[in-house]
Amino acid sequence: MTQSCVCVCVCVCVFQVRLQTQPRSSCTVLYTGTYDCFRKTVSKEGLLGLYKGMGAPLAGVAPMMAISFFGFGLGKQLQQTDLNSPLTHTQVFLSGCLAGVFTTVIVAPGERIKCLLQVQASGGKLKYSGPLDCAVRLYKEQGIRSVYKGTVLTLIRDVPSNGLYFLTYEYLKRALTPEGQSVSQLSTPNILLAGGVAGILNWTIALPPDVLKSNFQTAAEGKYSGLLDVLRTLLREEGPAALYKGFNAVFLRAFPANAACFLGFEVALKGLNALAPSW
Repeated sequence: MTQSCVCVCVCVCVFQVRLQTQPRSSCTVLYTGTYDCFRKTVSKEGLLGLYKGMGAPLAGVAPMMAISFFGFGLGKQLQQTDLNSPLTHTQVFLSGCLAGVFTTVIVAPGERIKCLLQVQASGGKLKYSGPLDCAVRLYKEQGIRSVYKGTVLTLIRDVPSNGLYFLTYEYLKRALTPEGQSVSQLSTPNILLAGGVAGILNWTIALPPDVLKSNFQTAAEGKYSGLLDVLRTLLREEGPAALYKGFNAVFLRAFPANAACFLGFEVALKGLNALAPSW
């Protein structure tokens, strides 16, 4: 379930990155929307074009999610002095923010590689043959700093959005739990609903910094001097709407991907509790 979900997410993510970074003249754009991007990608590159950059997310998704949930759990432990008293909404939010900090170590280079691979084909020239070749060449050309280009923007995207992500999920879990029952007894449909809604709200605040990150990570060296320069350029050339480029593609994947993610987490947690109840 998780692998098939990742495949669908990567497919939609290709549209997201290409829509966010597409070149724009005063009158025309390369893609008019998600469907147009899908049609032109398949026409020009075949079905395999839908999975450009899939290697990096597949390699990083398992450790990324493990570190994310570990960071969230650690954040809760650091703030919870009494195990019998529930955390406040602020504490849950801050625990989620910590999870966003933890995952950036893996996410930032993976995002850089993924974005470069996904946009290079639309330019008509293939510079990198795959994720490993991209990582090696980035390191050889400009060192580890190039591999981690866009880390600050990744933090700006992931820290508050992860806080809202986990806060929404924990809040909905409690709200959907029938009176007198434990949240651990929440039904599968309700877990899917809570996870899906959390994913949508997560991307509602994560999309603008994600657009800035994608443009910064795929730009030619020296095009932008930093975060504010990317923001000023996009607002000057395309207006505030540019910060929500790829909106349809993002929300197409947000609900099912995150619903499946949280369901997998809850199933794994129940399995571990059954195998080692004393841990």
